[in-house]
Parts: sequence; structure tokens; C-alpha cells
Amino acid sequence: MIKAIVMKPADNVATVMEDVIPGTKIVIFVGDAKKTIDISEKIAFAHKFAVENIPKGAAIKKYGEVIGIATQDIKAGQHVHVHNIESTRGRGDKE
Repeated sequence: MIKAIVMKPADNVATVMEDVIPGTKIVIFVGDAKKTIDISEKIAFAHKFAVENIPKGAAIKKYGEVIGIATQDIKAGQHVHVHNIESTRGRGDKE
């Protein structure tokens, strides 16, 4: 059963298709490459997790596009959401 999906090969996050708990191992495909990610935090349905280590200040990519910037280091398997990224879309207060 698919528990997560990576939208484009350039993405560094995946979206879970069901609630997942810490300790869950999720197999994803990034392009043709198969990866197993150990989930380290509770992640709710339709939320994202890192598929690789993402350093603070790095771009968060989903749909092959930058959707935000990491505000802290994010390890593979960690929840990626408003607590650790800053949006770059539709802000109006930054160029």
C-alpha cells in the first residue's frame, strides 16, 4: 500500500497518504530510485516529510518547485510544515 508520494524527482519532500507514527518505515520512489525513509515524528495525512537531510536556509521543493525555505536543519523522516519552513509563495512582504 502506498503511504507516501513524491510528486517530482527534484522534490526533497514527500506527502503522506495516511497518518503515520514515529518508527514507520516508508518506501518511496524518487524518479527511478527506491528509498526507505524512517519516520521520526507523527505526521498527519496530507502533510510532508523530508526525504533527505535539508539544511537550514535550503529550498523546500514540492511539485518540482520551491515552496519554502527551511528555517532550521531538517533530517530525513522529519515532519516538514510551518514550524520548520517559511513560505516563499504569495507572501507580498518579501521579494
